[in-house]
Amino acid sequence: MKIGKKNKINLIGRREFVDFPELMLAHIEAKIDTGAYTSSIHCESISVVFENAKPVLYFTVEPNQKDAYRFEIFSQKKIKNSFGEMEERYVIKTLILLGGKKIRSTLSLSNRDNMRYPVLIGRKLIKGKFLIDVSHTHTGGIKIKNVPNS
Repeated sequence: MKIGKKNKINLIGRREFVDFPELMLAHIEAKIDTGAYTSSIHCESISVVFENAKPVLYFTVEPNQKDAYRFEIFSQKKIKNSFGEMEERYVIKTLILLGGKKIRSTLSLSNRDNMRYPVLIGRKLIKGKFLIDVSHTHTGGIKIKNVPNS
């Protein structure tokens, strides 16, 4: 079997540090959760304001953050929460650095105050890019070369 560039994959652990360059957030600990489809980030003060008759999404990620993030392009989606209940969430697209890879992906905004980790990485973001070894944490994305086609 010929191994091409497509088959190179990175190994990550059950927890990894992630960066969100467009949000100017770095070294945030995230839980890798293959049971979750979408990824989410802890947010506070989520609101939609109409500017020039167009909806604009504002949110913060820290309790006392002075300047809110501003997104003109966003959507709303029904997402199943950790209790199995459907809830309406705002969803943005942003750049995520995980395991040595830059990935543009969707991220739902959620209040994760009661959760141990502020970021949850779901299988939609991971699929085809990473293998997960749950016996490791904070691998930084160890490169694996000979991965067979699935």
